[in-house]
Amino acid sequence: MKPFAYVRPTSLQAAADAYAAHPGSRYLGGGTNLVDLMKLGVETPGALIDVSRLPLDEIRELPDGGLRVGATVRNSDLAADPLVRTRYPLLSRALLSGASGQLRNVATTGGNLLQRTRCGYFQDLSKPCNKREPGTGCGAREGLHRDHAVLGHSEHCIATHPSDMAVALAALDARVELYGAAGTTGTVAAAEFHRLPADRPEQDTVIRPGEIITAVVLPAPAPGARSLYRKARERTSYAFALASVAVVLDLEPDDGGVGRVRRLALAFGGLAHRPWRATTAEARLTGAVAHPDAVREAVDAELARARALRDNAYKIPLARNLACDAIAELAGPRPGSPATP
Repeated sequence: MKPFAYVRPTSLQAAADAYAAHPGSRYLGGGTNLVDLMKLGVETPGALIDVSRLPLDEIRELPDGGLRVGATVRNSDLAADPLVRTRYPLLSRALLSGASGQLRNVATTGGNLLQRTRCGYFQDLSKPCNKREPGTGCGAREGLHRDHAVLGHSEHCIATHPSDMAVALAALDARVELYGAAGTTGTVAAAEFHRLPADRPEQDTVIRPGEIITAVVLPAPAPGARSLYRKARERTSYAFALASVAVVLDLEPDDGGVGRVRRLALAFGGLAHRPWRATTAEARLTGAVAHPDAVREAVDAELARARALRDNAYKIPLARNLACDAIAELAGPRPGSPATP
């Protein structure tokens, strides 16, 4: 048993002050990941700063039609919110695809973004892991890596980020709102919130020491845009993604056949250290007709950057098929409309 202090602040500034006053402290939300890592000895905080009771649990509609989701909103509440289900169905679906119902009832929006990799080498203190202990090596590179990254990895780390919600937020152009230790506030794009490993795999995000996630801000959806989240996993009941895809598609009106892409947002999960925004595929398809051949060529151009390891090359065709099928479904006839020839 390793002793640690426990602080329950009553304001954001009090939380930031408590963090500064306790070296090695961690903010505590739902605790569904942090507490597990403490039990394993991976995390050994000197103090837990409990932010779960701060007034950050509101889902509020914004004047422009967007939503502001507080950092302590529970995943189950966010997935069930009527505005989320109608305006951002891929976010609701992504949340329902992640974890079990019991965990979703406790896990928070901010905590979901800050959860750490489920790489077995990271969680096992007897194994080398640059993310857990920089300079010790990456045991997964020559070990078990079937579930690991094919995009954006480095010689120092091949772990993937486990969040389903983060993939949806990346495709939705969401922004993460932060409160700084000095009382300053700012936002960062959800697609840029998580880092690629490079030579600093221990640094998961761009968040600075002492900063607190206060909310996630979702822009208003484009009229007529459709969205979808798909996930491939070992078992349907509860498992992390082998590969997943979040798609937002806006097509120009078309009297028949396949429409032309006015805007596409495509993000992959399970392939990299962070949600992978497929900017190459997006650029190739914007303004093009969403024909299956064009879609496949664009997705292949994106995945040409992949570097498979010994045992995870299957992820590349899996991700390709997920993306192509999802875009084809969104580009098809809308429910209730006459089928095209």
